Amino acid sequence: MSSWAQETTDTVAIEKILHLKIESSINPATYNYLAEGFKAADKQKADLILITMNTPGGLVTTTKKILTLFGESDRPVVVWIKPEGSSATSAGAIIASGAHGLYMSEGTNIGAATPIQMSGDIKEKDLKNKAINDLVALVSSLAETRGRNAKLFGEMIEKASSFKSKEAKEKNLIDGIANTNSDLLSLIDGRFFHIKGRDYKAQAPNPEIIPFEMDLGLKLLNIFANPSTAYILFLIGAALIYLELQAPGGFIAGAIGAVCLVLAGIGFQVLPLNFGALGLIILSFALFVMEIYITSYGILSLGGLAALISGSLFLYRTDNAYLELSNSVIFSSVGAIILFLAFILMVILRDHKNIGKKAFNNMKGRSGEVLSVEEHLIEGSYEYQIKVSGEIWKARSQTKYNIGDQVHINDRENLYLII
Repeated sequence: MSSWAQETTDTVAIEKILHLKIESSINPATYNYLAEGFKAADKQKADLILITMNTPGGLVTTTKKILTLFGESDRPVVVWIKPEGSSATSAGAIIASGAHGLYMSEGTNIGAATPIQMSGDIKEKDLKNKAINDLVALVSSLAETRGRNAKLFGEMIEKASSFKSKEAKEKNLIDGIANTNSDLLSLIDGRFFHIKGRDYKAQAPNPEIIPFEMDLGLKLLNIFANPSTAYILFLIGAALIYLELQAPGGFIAGAIGAVCLVLAGIGFQVLPLNFGALGLIILSFALFVMEIYITSYGILSLGGLAALISGSLFLYRTDNAYLELSNSVIFSSVGAIILFLAFILMVILRDHKNIGKKAFNNMKGRSGEVLSVEEHLIEGSYEYQIKVSGEIWKARSQTKYNIGDQVHINDRENLYLII
């Protein structure tokens, strides 16, 4: 439990600050990252969560989940829009409205929060107004609770208004302008934070700032959850499946297309993350098995490895997951599979180099038993059927043998043994 929730006085000392970064669109990976960061703040007993933000916006559903995360926090959440040239637009502005402390660097902007899809996908005026009014009420309520200009925050959604840092400070949209860490800490020191209906005064003389970065799984998910990336993956997957249907038999295009479609499904949120991850893992082993029977020159194995790594990294990413798959377990397992595939490849390459250098099914020097004898000479030789090492062969010889005789094999000519 946070020291803010346990504190009985009005003053709380800030000794540790956990630093998170939002530097991409607002998508499910962003929420997963922030949720893990809030859990890390509990484990590391951080007194304040700092989120530096530079985002063009994103999904409204994810934005609302992030705002709920802010509201359930027992410690203050501070959003800092930085560095110069950064912005918190669309979903970013809505998220910023829910922060307990909101600061901007010079040369940044906030606003333009009208959801883009409402001007296109939602054609009916009543539905559009209903959706906008819902967001306006949400943002205005949050801004009012934090003591900011609720009317102008509402206009960010209604009129797509956008404000520069100095203008935002003058109109009480933000709590201050900070260009450096020391600027920010000086603004936080002595400031009152309103948390769950109660005001606390923060003292931050010299706190430790602890960075918290996205792990590899979240970085991959952040890439695939980008709407543009997910759409491209969907098109590639559909095209490869179509190609497989037009020219069936190879399975390479279809298999790689299936991987792309599963990744696109995760990006579109059509597939729940854990189900999508499990699907990728199952698909990876299907590709490994197909590699045995189909000559793909390693393409299926590479696709299987990509699916296995992605699926393993995405596993246990749901909100209520209490299990965690260690990266060391993932990479050691994948490393073992890679070593096995490398060994198989080495054996194949070795045998490929020896093609033609060794006689296939060489019978020279072996002994056999005569099973049958042709009664007449054929091309000046006697012909026989002999049994050698459990195999039945045709044989020729200038010497006359009888059934049951043991013979010695001297050479081979095409399909005949010379005895």
